[in-house]
Amino acid sequence: MVRAAILGSRGYTALELIKILLQHPRVEITALTTRQDESSDVSQVHPILSGRLDVRCERLDVSEIAERADVVFCCLPHGASMATIPGLLDAGLRVVDLSADYRLDDAQTYNQWYGLKHTDPDRLAETPYGLPELPGHGVDETIQLVANPGCYTSASILALAPLLSERLIEATGIIIDAKSGVSGAGRSPKLSNLYPECNESISPYGVGNHRHTPEIDLVLSRASGQAVKVVFTPHLVPMDRGILCTMYCRPTGQWSCEDMMRSLGEFHGDGHRFVRIVDHLPRTRDVSGTNFCDITVRESGGLLVVFSALDNLIKGAAGVAVQNFNLMYGFPETAGLLPGRAGEWSGDE
Repeated sequence: MVRAAILGSRGYTALELIKILLQHPRVEITALTTRQDESSDVSQVHPILSGRLDVRCERLDVSEIAERADVVFCCLPHGASMATIPGLLDAGLRVVDLSADYRLDDAQTYNQWYGLKHTDPDRLAETPYGLPELPGHGVDETIQLVANPGCYTSASILALAPLLSERLIEATGIIIDAKSGVSGAGRSPKLSNLYPECNESISPYGVGNHRHTPEIDLVLSRASGQAVKVVFTPHLVPMDRGILCTMYCRPTGQWSCEDMMRSLGEFHGDGHRFVRIVDHLPRTRDVSGTNFCDITVRESGGLLVVFSALDNLIKGAAGVAVQNFNLMYGFPETAGLLPGRAGEWSGDE
């Protein structure tokens, strides 16, 4: 059994991560941390876990975490992760970081978009970006630290990378119209997320300066071998969870929706168990509570319109974190993630 610690255990993503790990056949959750001074049973923080997990949420230092765990899922905010992770790595722990602190490849870009000075810049270029469906993702049993992707970015990249890699769409002028449930903003109280503010309303935010923009550009450029620039506009919608991205692209030549669907199917293939290329228009309802991403295409006004839907807390965060964990330990990638079962596990592997 691999002993797992979850840092920042009070949030929505941490709760989903706990629920997934509780059904993983090779994981024991041995430590949960909080940055608050007072400790409490996890069932007090997340009542849905009553009777399922008997671990306290505590303020622990690196040495205490190292005594209890082999791997750490870091659910701390941006900035707090990079202040903590070097010590965890020095203590011999393996880390899946769910913040944005190690997703970009240079400190200057991070400083510009996050307004923080990166305190561990030497690790940026060498940390693999943990989106397992991308060729050459670099996550394997030799890796000590993985940068978990963002939720909007996963929905966008999984849909666009196949088409850009085959040069089926232009690399610039891609418009991503994205919508997310309120849980994407986290559990800390904010005025814009209060029920009277967001109920019966939909609103754009981060127009022209959302932090996922450089991440999308960077990863798509790497995946396709060309400079990709997108126009990314997110919206807050009055639902708990889910992301739907509608992406407008200019094809590079003669094309049909059948050609585009074929390219998507060939790229993701049978090996990508959590990406479903579907004929119907994706809905957040159909991926809610799962680690699936549903993708399809349509034609409109001479443009290719690509649709992608996923659960922001699972395939956009906790679920892909477990995929990365599985790859780091040589477990089946689906372990703990398939509904009603512990993944595709054969014998005593």
